[in-house]
Amino acid sequence: MAVVNTGNYHDEQNKKNILKMRAVLDTLPPFCRTFFRGIEDYTSARTRLAYAYDIRLFFEFLHEKNAVCAKMDIREYPVSILDQLTRMDIEEYLEYMSLYQKDGREITNEERGKARKLAALRSFYNYFYQTEMIRNNPAALVHLPKQHEKEIIRLEPNEVAILLDQVEDGTKLTQKELEYHKKTKVRDVALLTLLLGTGIRVSECVGLDLGDVNFDVDGIKVRRKGGYETVVYFGEEVETALLDYLEQREQIIPAKGHEDALFLSLQNRRMAVRSVENLVKKYASRVTTLKKITPHKLRSTYGTTLYQETGDIYLVADVLGHKDVNTTRKHYAAQADERRRMAAQYVKLREKTDR
Repeated sequence: MAVVNTGNYHDEQNKKNILKMRAVLDTLPPFCRTFFRGIEDYTSARTRLAYAYDIRLFFEFLHEKNAVCAKMDIREYPVSILDQLTRMDIEEYLEYMSLYQKDGREITNEERGKARKLAALRSFYNYFYQTEMIRNNPAALVHLPKQHEKEIIRLEPNEVAILLDQVEDGTKLTQKELEYHKKTKVRDVALLTLLLGTGIRVSECVGLDLGDVNFDVDGIKVRRKGGYETVVYFGEEVETALLDYLEQREQIIPAKGHEDALFLSLQNRRMAVRSVENLVKKYASRVTTLKKITPHKLRSTYGTTLYQETGDIYLVADVLGHKDVNTTRKHYAAQADERRRMAAQYVKLREKTDR
């Protein structure tokens, strides 16, 4: 079913997720609908869709590997089947998620992926357990996989400068890429400068409308995870890049339904998340071959720089839109430790004297 583009970007994405959700629910046992209705008030459509995909994987695993479950179509499973499963069944499922085949593709999950799948199952089981539709809750007995903190991949200041220079002059692009570069250079400079200068998420970036940019306060209105809106402020470099682009943007006739979009593709439609990811990859690969740079890594670059300059983890959390400051602290713990090490050099107990 096609979605008619009548609202803003975020509303349209929400509609698409709802329609995808309905399609997934048609492949699941009927009792699953009760769960998703039960969590609707405090979760986004995107979160519920992610849960639905993970829960479907669980049932597909049971149908393939569990002798009892294999005898029935997944859509015929009663809620009582949850009571027949044990902690071992869930642990075997998580182990299976490490490496499995689906639609001819080999899929792997590391610690983070398995933790997310267990979190979905815990929420699923907990709902039916608390509503007294099942007697047991084996998912609560399974420990979350231990997650090892990964080093934050980010661009160093000199790499940021080289990246933006590359976007402007395109010296390392192929001949074919240069043909597109002539048409998109001003847009690309504005987009990457905005990502690097504000730390907004790529979904927040592509969701921006013309009316979301306010040069009176040098701020942009973004829709954060969870649906709330806030203003993120930008500096002079971002302002200049945006003004240059908007001058060009005024000459473009957008495709129908995309009139309000800030960043347009060559087809004059709102840019997609994947398009921005490919754009960042194209330019970043010319700057560094040792780091896999994505839009999220540009966000990490901004967050790291802001923390190094201010030492204020609460400010970083607020600007990045983290609901829990512990999320921010976890990501920037290495920088915090570095600052603590520096503290040891500042305090002198006795002046050194020549002997």
